[in-house]
Amino acid sequence: MTCAVRGSGGGWWCAGVRWPGEVPELGWSRGGRRRASVLAYGAGLGFRAVGERHCVGARGNVCPLGAVVPGRSTGGRCAECARLDRAHSVAADTMADDPRTYRVYLAWFGPGLVKVGITGEERGAARLREQGAVAFSWLGRGPLMAARRTEEVLRAALGVPDRIPYARKRVERGHLPGTDERAAEVAELYARAAALEGRGWPESLERLPLEVVDQVGIFGLGRAPEAEAESGPVPLPVSAPVRAVRELVDGGVVAGRLVAAAGPDLHLAVTGGGVVVLDTRLITGWDLAAESGSDVRVPLIDIGGGGVQGGLF
Repeated sequence: MTCAVRGSGGGWWCAGVRWPGEVPELGWSRGGRRRASVLAYGAGLGFRAVGERHCVGARGNVCPLGAVVPGRSTGGRCAECARLDRAHSVAADTMADDPRTYRVYLAWFGPGLVKVGITGEERGAARLREQGAVAFSWLGRGPLMAARRTEEVLRAALGVPDRIPYARKRVERGHLPGTDERAAEVAELYARAAALEGRGWPESLERLPLEVVDQVGIFGLGRAPEAEAESGPVPLPVSAPVRAVRELVDGGVVAGRLVAAAGPDLHLAVTGGGVVVLDTRLITGWDLAAESGSDVRVPLIDIGGGGVQGGLF
Protein backbone atom coordinates (compact mmCIF):
# COMPACT_ATOMS: atom_id res chain seq x y z
CA MET A 1 0.00 0.00 0.00
CA THR A 2 1.53 3.33 -1.02
CA CYS A 3 0.58 6.54 0.77
CA ALA A 4 0.61 9.45 -1.68
CA VAL A 5 2.35 12.71 -0.82
CA ARG A 6 0.41 15.93 -0.52
CA GLY A 7 2.28 19.19 -0.85
CA SER A 8 3.36 21.74 -3.39
CA GLY A 9 2.96 19.08 -6.05
CA GLY A 10 -0.80 18.95 -5.42
CA GLY A 11 -0.95 15.39 -4.03
CA TRP A 12 -3.68 13.60 -2.10
CA TRP A 13 -4.77 13.74 1.54
CA CYS A 14 -5.86 10.53 3.26
CA ALA A 15 -9.53 10.61 4.38
CA GLY A 16 -9.34 7.51 6.60
CA VAL A 17 -10.93 4.07 6.36
CA ARG A 18 -14.22 3.55 4.54
CA TRP A 19 -16.44 0.47 4.39
CA PRO A 20 -18.56 0.67 1.22
CA GLY A 21 -18.70 -3.13 1.17
CA GLU A 22 -17.15 -5.98 3.10
CA VAL A 23 -13.60 -4.91 2.23
CA PRO A 24 -12.00 -1.83 3.86
CA GLU A 25 -10.70 1.02 1.75
CA LEU A 26 -8.57 4.08 2.41
CA GLY A 27 -10.24 7.20 1.07
CA TRP A 28 -8.23 10.02 -0.52
CA SER A 29 -9.17 13.58 -1.45
CA ARG A 30 -7.63 16.38 -3.47
CA GLY A 31 -9.77 19.48 -3.80
CA GLY A 32 -13.15 18.19 -4.94
CA ARG A 33 -11.80 14.89 -6.25
CA ARG A 34 -12.11 11.57 -4.41
CA ARG A 35 -10.57 8.15 -4.84
CA ALA A 36 -10.06 5.00 -2.77
CA SER A 37 -7.40 2.33 -2.26
CA VAL A 38 -8.60 -1.17 -1.38
CA LEU A 39 -6.85 -2.65 1.66
CA ALA A 40 -5.82 -6.31 1.81
CA TYR A 41 -5.05 -8.28 4.97
CA GLY A 42 -1.47 -9.49 4.81
CA ALA A 43 -0.27 -6.55 2.71
CA GLY A 44 2.23 -3.95 3.87
CA LEU A 45 1.15 -0.42 4.71
CA GLY A 46 3.39 2.43 5.75
CA PHE A 47 3.80 6.19 5.75
CA ARG A 48 5.72 9.10 7.27
CA ALA A 49 3.95 12.27 8.46
CA VAL A 50 5.34 15.53 7.08
CA GLY A 51 4.94 19.08 8.37
CA GLU A 52 1.79 20.12 10.23
CA ARG A 53 -1.71 18.72 10.37
CA HIS A 54 -4.41 20.85 8.78
CA CYS A 55 -8.20 20.93 9.09
CA VAL A 56 -9.93 18.59 6.63
CA GLY A 57 -12.89 20.98 6.10
CA ALA A 58 -16.59 20.14 6.26
CA ARG A 59 -19.14 18.47 4.00
CA GLY A 60 -16.62 18.08 1.19
CA ASN A 61 -15.47 21.70 1.33
CA VAL A 62 -11.92 22.88 2.02
CA CYS A 63 -11.37 24.70 5.32
CA PRO A 64 -11.34 28.43 4.41
CA LEU A 65 -8.79 29.14 7.15
CA GLY A 66 -6.42 26.29 6.37
CA ALA A 67 -6.31 25.89 10.14
CA VAL A 68 -3.72 23.77 11.95
CA VAL A 69 -5.37 21.16 14.21
CA PRO A 70 -4.00 19.11 17.14
CA GLY A 71 -2.41 15.74 16.39
CA ARG A 72 -4.60 13.91 18.92
CA SER A 73 -7.90 15.16 17.47
CA THR A 74 -9.93 12.30 15.98
CA GLY A 75 -12.20 14.80 14.23
CA GLY A 76 -9.39 16.48 12.31
CA ARG A 77 -11.41 19.71 12.03
CA CYS A 78 -11.13 23.24 13.39
CA ALA A 79 -13.98 24.45 15.62
CA GLU A 80 -15.87 26.19 12.81
CA CYS A 81 -15.70 23.29 10.35
CA ALA A 82 -16.68 20.85 13.12
CA ARG A 83 -19.76 22.98 13.84
CA LEU A 84 -20.77 23.08 10.18
CA ASP A 85 -20.28 19.33 9.76
CA ARG A 86 -22.36 18.54 12.84
CA ALA A 87 -25.16 20.93 11.84
CA HIS A 88 -25.83 18.93 8.66
CA SER A 89 -25.69 15.45 10.19
CA VAL A 90 -28.67 13.21 10.92
CA ALA A 91 -27.70 13.22 14.59
CA ALA A 92 -28.35 16.97 14.78
CA ASP A 93 -32.10 16.42 14.20
CA THR A 94 -32.26 19.26 11.66
CA MET A 95 -33.64 17.06 8.84
CA ALA A 96 -37.15 16.23 10.07
CA ASP A 97 -38.54 16.32 6.51
CA ASP A 98 -35.96 13.84 5.18
CA PRO A 99 -38.00 11.53 2.86
CA ARG A 100 -35.59 8.61 2.99
CA THR A 101 -36.19 5.35 4.84
CA TYR A 102 -34.09 4.71 7.93
CA ARG A 103 -33.24 1.57 9.86
CA VAL A 104 -32.84 1.08 13.60
CA TYR A 105 -30.10 -1.34 14.60
CA LEU A 106 -28.73 -3.10 17.67
CA ALA A 107 -24.91 -3.13 17.60
CA TRP A 108 -22.74 -5.40 19.79
CA PHE A 109 -19.07 -4.55 20.49
CA GLY A 110 -18.31 -6.92 23.36
CA PRO A 111 -19.94 -8.50 26.43
CA GLY A 112 -22.34 -5.93 27.85
CA LEU A 113 -21.18 -3.35 25.32
CA VAL A 114 -24.21 -2.59 23.13
CA LYS A 115 -25.82 0.44 21.54
CA VAL A 116 -28.94 1.25 19.53
CA GLY A 117 -28.64 3.56 16.53
CA ILE A 118 -30.09 4.51 13.16
CA THR A 119 -28.74 4.65 9.62
CA GLY A 120 -30.08 5.35 6.15
CA GLU A 121 -31.47 2.18 4.59
CA GLU A 122 -29.65 2.81 1.32
CA ARG A 123 -26.31 2.58 3.17
CA GLY A 124 -26.89 -1.03 4.18
CA ALA A 125 -24.50 -2.19 6.90
CA ALA A 126 -21.79 0.39 6.10
CA ARG A 127 -22.53 2.34 9.29
CA LEU A 128 -22.12 -0.80 11.41
CA ARG A 129 -18.74 -1.54 9.85
CA GLU A 130 -17.66 2.09 10.29
CA GLN A 131 -18.38 1.82 14.01
CA GLY A 132 -16.58 -1.50 14.35
CA ALA A 133 -19.69 -3.43 15.45
CA VAL A 134 -18.59 -7.04 15.95
CA ALA A 135 -22.19 -8.28 15.57
CA PHE A 136 -25.54 -6.62 14.93
CA SER A 137 -29.19 -7.09 14.05
CA TRP A 138 -31.69 -4.79 12.42
CA LEU A 139 -34.65 -3.86 14.62
CA GLY A 140 -36.96 -1.86 12.35
CA ARG A 141 -37.37 0.46 9.37
CA GLY A 142 -39.40 3.57 8.65
CA PRO A 143 -39.34 7.39 8.44
CA LEU A 144 -36.52 9.33 10.09
CA MET A 145 -38.46 10.73 13.04
CA ALA A 146 -40.08 7.34 13.79
CA ALA A 147 -36.64 5.74 13.72
CA ARG A 148 -35.28 8.46 15.98
CA ARG A 149 -38.17 8.06 18.44
CA THR A 150 -37.69 4.26 18.53
CA GLU A 151 -33.98 4.75 19.13
CA GLU A 152 -34.69 6.93 22.17
CA VAL A 153 -37.31 4.53 23.57
CA LEU A 154 -35.04 1.52 23.23
CA ARG A 155 -32.04 3.26 24.77
CA ALA A 156 -34.07 4.04 27.88
CA ALA A 157 -35.77 0.63 28.06
CA LEU A 158 -32.65 -1.45 27.42
CA GLY A 159 -30.36 0.78 29.46
CA VAL A 160 -27.82 1.16 26.65
CA PRO A 161 -25.76 4.27 25.80
CA ASP A 162 -26.03 6.36 22.65
CA ARG A 163 -22.26 6.36 22.18
CA ILE A 164 -19.44 3.96 23.01
CA PRO A 165 -15.86 5.30 23.02
CA TYR A 166 -13.52 3.60 20.57
CA ALA A 167 -11.08 3.04 23.44
CA ARG A 168 -13.63 0.71 25.07
CA LYS A 169 -14.23 -1.09 21.80
CA ARG A 170 -10.50 -1.74 21.38
CA VAL A 171 -10.23 -3.24 24.84
CA GLU A 172 -13.15 -5.63 24.26
CA ARG A 173 -12.00 -6.52 20.75
CA GLY A 174 -8.89 -8.16 22.20
CA HIS A 175 -10.79 -10.94 24.02
CA LEU A 176 -14.08 -11.68 22.28
CA PRO A 177 -16.28 -14.64 23.28
CA GLY A 178 -17.30 -17.25 20.71
CA THR A 179 -19.74 -16.79 17.85
CA ASP A 180 -22.63 -18.48 19.68
CA GLU A 181 -22.17 -16.32 22.76
CA ARG A 182 -22.13 -13.17 20.66
CA ALA A 183 -25.28 -14.17 18.83
CA ALA A 184 -27.04 -15.14 22.06
CA GLU A 185 -26.52 -11.73 23.64
CA VAL A 186 -27.77 -9.93 20.53
CA ALA A 187 -30.83 -12.23 20.39
CA GLU A 188 -31.63 -11.62 24.07
CA LEU A 189 -31.54 -7.84 23.63
CA TYR A 190 -33.56 -8.09 20.42
CA ALA A 191 -36.28 -9.99 22.31
CA ARG A 192 -36.41 -7.27 24.96
CA ALA A 193 -36.68 -4.60 22.26
CA ALA A 194 -39.41 -6.47 20.35
CA ALA A 195 -41.44 -6.76 23.55
CA LEU A 196 -41.82 -2.98 23.50
CA GLU A 197 -43.82 -3.02 20.26
CA GLY A 198 -47.10 -1.28 21.06
CA ARG A 199 -45.59 0.33 24.17
CA GLY A 200 -43.71 3.36 22.88
CA TRP A 201 -42.66 1.79 19.58
CA PRO A 202 -44.05 4.13 16.84
CA GLU A 203 -46.67 2.48 14.61
CA SER A 204 -44.97 3.92 11.51
CA LEU A 205 -41.82 1.90 12.21
CA GLU A 206 -41.94 -1.64 10.80
CA ARG A 207 -40.24 -4.18 13.03
CA LEU A 208 -37.72 -6.39 11.20
CA PRO A 209 -37.04 -10.04 12.12
CA LEU A 210 -34.01 -11.06 14.14
CA GLU A 211 -31.01 -11.82 11.95
CA VAL A 212 -27.68 -11.66 13.74
CA VAL A 213 -24.85 -10.61 11.43
CA ASP A 214 -21.37 -11.45 12.75
CA GLN A 215 -18.54 -9.33 11.31
CA VAL A 216 -15.48 -10.97 12.89
CA GLY A 217 -14.55 -12.52 9.56
CA ILE A 218 -15.02 -9.26 7.66
CA PHE A 219 -12.76 -7.45 10.11
CA GLY A 220 -10.09 -10.17 10.01
CA LEU A 221 -10.22 -10.64 13.78
CA GLY A 222 -9.14 -13.94 15.31
CA ARG A 223 -7.62 -15.49 12.20
CA ALA A 224 -4.13 -15.71 10.75
CA PRO A 225 -3.84 -14.02 7.34
CA GLU A 226 -0.92 -14.94 5.11
CA ALA A 227 1.68 -12.89 3.32
CA GLU A 228 3.34 -13.96 0.10
CA ALA A 229 7.07 -14.69 0.15
CA GLU A 230 9.44 -16.35 -2.31
CA SER A 231 9.03 -19.63 -0.43
CA GLY A 232 5.23 -19.38 -0.43
CA PRO A 233 2.57 -18.09 1.97
CA VAL A 234 3.91 -17.10 5.38
CA PRO A 235 1.57 -16.95 8.41
CA LEU A 236 1.49 -13.54 10.08
CA PRO A 237 1.53 -13.03 13.84
CA VAL A 238 -1.93 -12.52 15.29
CA SER A 239 -2.30 -11.39 18.89
CA ALA A 240 -4.50 -9.04 20.85
CA PRO A 241 -3.16 -5.51 20.31
CA VAL A 242 -1.86 -3.88 23.50
CA ARG A 243 -0.72 -0.55 22.05
CA ALA A 244 -2.32 2.12 19.92
CA VAL A 245 -0.99 5.19 18.14
CA ARG A 246 -1.72 8.26 20.29
CA GLU A 247 -0.89 10.87 17.64
CA LEU A 248 1.26 11.54 14.61
CA VAL A 249 4.17 13.99 14.69
CA ASP A 250 6.28 15.59 12.00
CA GLY A 251 8.64 12.88 10.74
CA GLY A 252 6.75 10.15 12.59
CA VAL A 253 6.62 6.74 10.88
CA VAL A 254 3.94 4.06 11.03
CA ALA A 255 4.68 0.97 8.93
CA GLY A 256 3.72 -2.67 9.25
CA ARG A 257 1.60 -5.46 7.83
CA LEU A 258 -2.17 -5.19 7.97
CA VAL A 259 -3.67 -8.10 9.93
CA ALA A 260 -7.15 -6.76 10.77
CA ALA A 261 -9.40 -3.71 10.52
CA ALA A 262 -12.51 -2.67 12.43
CA GLY A 263 -14.27 0.66 12.12
CA PRO A 264 -11.56 3.31 11.62
CA ASP A 265 -8.89 1.10 13.22
CA LEU A 266 -6.14 -0.72 11.36
CA HIS A 267 -4.25 -3.50 13.20
CA LEU A 268 -0.63 -3.55 12.04
CA ALA A 269 1.88 -6.30 12.82
CA VAL A 270 5.25 -4.62 13.40
CA THR A 271 8.82 -5.63 14.14
CA GLY A 272 9.05 -7.70 17.30
CA GLY A 273 5.82 -9.60 16.69
CA GLY A 274 3.47 -7.10 18.30
CA VAL A 275 0.30 -5.61 16.88
CA VAL A 276 -0.29 -1.85 17.02
CA VAL A 277 -3.68 -0.22 16.40
CA LEU A 278 -3.80 2.86 14.18
CA ASP A 279 -7.00 4.92 14.37
CA THR A 280 -7.07 6.36 10.85
CA ARG A 281 -9.04 9.37 12.07
CA LEU A 282 -5.64 10.54 13.39
CA ILE A 283 -4.03 10.60 9.94
CA THR A 284 -6.54 12.86 8.17
CA GLY A 285 -5.15 16.29 7.34
CA TRP A 286 -1.51 15.18 7.30
CA ASP A 287 0.90 15.19 4.38
CA LEU A 288 1.93 11.54 4.06
CA ALA A 289 5.03 10.16 2.37
CA ALA A 290 5.31 6.46 1.54
CA GLU A 291 7.38 4.22 3.83
CA SER A 292 8.17 0.53 3.57
CA GLY A 293 9.28 -2.03 6.12
CA SER A 294 8.01 -2.51 9.67
CA ASP A 295 8.56 0.36 12.09
CA VAL A 296 6.60 2.64 14.44
CA ARG A 297 8.16 5.94 15.48
CA VAL A 298 5.26 7.92 16.95
CA PRO A 299 3.87 8.27 20.51
CA LEU A 300 1.96 5.15 21.60
CA ILE A 301 -0.51 4.49 24.40
CA ASP A 302 -1.41 1.23 26.15
CA ILE A 303 -4.84 -0.06 25.20
CA GLY A 304 -6.98 -0.17 28.31
CA GLY A 305 -4.22 0.83 30.71
CA GLY A 306 -3.91 4.46 29.64
CA GLY A 307 -0.14 4.49 30.05
CA VAL A 308 1.68 6.66 27.51
CA GLN A 309 4.84 5.24 25.97
CA GLY A 310 7.72 6.89 24.23
CA GLY A 311 8.05 7.48 20.52
CA LEU A 312 9.59 4.11 19.69
CA PHE A 313 8.08 0.63 19.79
